[in-house]
Amino acid sequence: MTGLEALSLGRRCLAEVSEEVSLEAELLLLHALELNRVQLYQRLHDKVGIEEEAAYRAMLRRRLGCEPTPYIIGSKEFYGLNLLVSPAAIIPRPETENVVDVALAEGERILARQTSVKVVDVGVGCGAIALAIAVNEPRSDVVGIDISPAAVALAWKNSDRIEVQGKISFMWGDSLNELREPADVIVANLPYVKTSDWEQLPLEIRDHEPRSGLDGGEDGLRVIESFLAETPRYLREDGALVLEIGCDQSVAVGRMASFVFPGGHVEVRQDLAGLDRVVLVRHQGRSYFGDSEPSQAV
Repeated sequence: MTGLEALSLGRRCLAEVSEEVSLEAELLLLHALELNRVQLYQRLHDKVGIEEEAAYRAMLRRRLGCEPTPYIIGSKEFYGLNLLVSPAAIIPRPETENVVDVALAEGERILARQTSVKVVDVGVGCGAIALAIAVNEPRSDVVGIDISPAAVALAWKNSDRIEVQGKISFMWGDSLNELREPADVIVANLPYVKTSDWEQLPLEIRDHEPRSGLDGGEDGLRVIESFLAETPRYLREDGALVLEIGCDQSVAVGRMASFVFPGGHVEVRQDLAGLDRVVLVRHQGRSYFGDSEPSQAV
């Protein structure tokens, strides 16, 4: 078959499992042929080799089994970066780019009074948020933390293959206790899906992406609530917390944030679809970093 016929086959096969049949068929074929998009469309009428066709059909079968395309091809675009992905971490999603936008803006605000900005990414996964910040802000010093050693290893792989402008490192840990100094900006995309909602997610998510990166408990806020309680201790005065949330969680998370950051500035930012997506907090108190007792707000 030709490249054009292969694309047509892919679109027909994927119609029952995908809402983006053209895009996914193209991504799978590009991976099978080891071409970029320009090269593919220059060779649409060329015959596909026997081995390449077999590889393409095998990938289509995997996708028909509800395996996500990014896991099949091993990569995903995020904030202009081509990132390695695997079942060790959830797949970066477009709405999470809003976290990067807000974090970069807050970093710029803080850099008006100092020469560098310390950023901590909690739940770093494949490194998407941390790397996007480090690449786009050369004055940043970014640390990514994750409870999963496999996710940390994946983040290191991505940092090794991407030309990073700022400094970046990753560490294994289940809390901010691993930090040696307070941060100017703390970012996090933590599990926030309700357990009942997780059980209704499409098979490509529920059967393939790590549940620990998505399921936030009965109300979706179990992990976020615990994280917020410890955050004031590790955030410098006038520092910023940037937290991704579910679109129906802004009121609840806003109340939690106002309680643990008394006197702080709390606001909600929307994504491109107009849905509540990011809670931004500017800390007005000291960090309490190194104190044996937690902040009185906690």
